[in-house]
Amino acid sequence: MARKVIEQIVVECNFGTEKTDEALNLMKTYYDGYLFAFGTDEYIYNPTLCLYFFEQFQEMCGYPREMLDDNLATDESKLEYIAQIPRGRDLLMSLMENKQQVVASRISKRFGIREMLTDKSKDNTFLVSFLYYFGVLTIAGETEELQVILKVPNLVMKSLYVERIQKMLLPEPEDRDDGREAAKLVYQKGEMAPLCRFMEERYLKVFHNRDYRWANELTLKTAFLTLLYNDIIYIMDSETEIDRRYADLTMIIRPDKRYGKIFDVLIEFKFVKLKDAGMSADQAKQLSENELCLIPEIVKQIKDGEKQVKDYGKKLDQKYGNLRLQKFVVVALGFERVCFRKIN
Repeated sequence: MARKVIEQIVVECNFGTEKTDEALNLMKTYYDGYLFAFGTDEYIYNPTLCLYFFEQFQEMCGYPREMLDDNLATDESKLEYIAQIPRGRDLLMSLMENKQQVVASRISKRFGIREMLTDKSKDNTFLVSFLYYFGVLTIAGETEELQVILKVPNLVMKSLYVERIQKMLLPEPEDRDDGREAAKLVYQKGEMAPLCRFMEERYLKVFHNRDYRWANELTLKTAFLTLLYNDIIYIMDSETEIDRRYADLTMIIRPDKRYGKIFDVLIEFKFVKLKDAGMSADQAKQLSENELCLIPEIVKQIKDGEKQVKDYGKKLDQKYGNLRLQKFVVVALGFERVCFRKIN
């Protein structure tokens, strides 16, 4: 049905036939991914978002500027509610750090106002069931131990998680504004240094209260993602599969936005623990930029990341073509320092 509607709009707007597949691919990227029954692998689209897309496409003969309908933006309030629950904050972070997936023993079939108002009931089953029934998580399958795997359905829902985590980690509006301005320089000018400095001086300090044992490149990627995420301009993805390998973060300009003076972006993240570098947090803070980037373990990680980025970049060019790709390797030393290399 979606194809027929799009084909009709394409004719009305005097587009070439290739516009049909482009529009359908965009819808699939942003709106597909919902599954509400076990025993099937047929994912469905969000109907409200599809109708929103059709209406905008028909009226403007162009794609919606914002792929999220304001009527669904209220879903962020569900995430805000979860973020106010101590275990909920960890759940939201875990979802972003683990390929947007979470495992639960079951999905609760019964909960209501009483459960929402009772702290004792807010265990992991309640949290994931709440997010599932409100459509911001969906079924992704089962583990070998027959536990339920749930995931963030698509890019539109992911944008809500990213925004909530950003507010959770950077509660001050000034910090969020400064972070976003630094992030803009990455895709507007190809400059990574301001964003890395912001991470060092203001953002990564938030993670000092989290256990270092669980820190890795996924934690680093989540921090950068919350500031770089922009689904108005980009098809944003993390862990993009390329020939059965994965790139950490890709920002591919939407097909209807390629006229802008901006770059496509590819970033590979690495994390070096302080003990692996043989130094304390205080010692790391005293390093100059040159000294930081000459630490043997960081040199090794940058070298490995450079090979990956070059390979991913070639595959992305083959897949999309006509990319203006800026490639970076970003390495964190604990939660103290961040260095990067821009790959030409």
